[in-house]
Amino acid sequence: MSDTPEQELFSTAAIISFQLNGQFLTIAEELARPAGLTAAWWQVIGAVLHEPLPVAGIARAMGITRQSVQRIADLLVDKGLAEYRPNPAHRRAKLVAITDAGRNAIARINPQHAVIAQRLTAELGPEQLALTVDALTKLSAALDAIADTES
Repeated sequence: MSDTPEQELFSTAAIISFQLNGQFLTIAEELARPAGLTAAWWQVIGAVLHEPLPVAGIARAMGITRQSVQRIADLLVDKGLAEYRPNPAHRRAKLVAITDAGRNAIARINPQHAVIAQRLTAELGPEQLALTVDALTKLSAALDAIADTES
């Protein structure tokens, strides 16, 4: 029995997504290393750049497990890059917040981050990059929607 065209597209989308994940992680590691971060640390700090969040909220936003976020958040707090704050909405689930040291680490990433963004934009063109981001956003939302109906 052969796969349907829909199965072929789904499989290809998954394989390309796995490849993209690896490519993004490689770039993120290279960008984060000079700032004394790992890609995973940067991912968690990035989730709380604009507002403190509980570990569960970071995990949901980033699509990673709560346990992984907790481990990384504890390391970031130990290194002074983040801090735990009381959560008015939930006494036991503290908020993770970025510290000035964490902001400084992110600031050290920014110049090379801008270079990579400019190179990608030059490679694809701004319109194609925007369309790609839109398509990936829609794909993620669609996967969330079908995951919600499965559970």
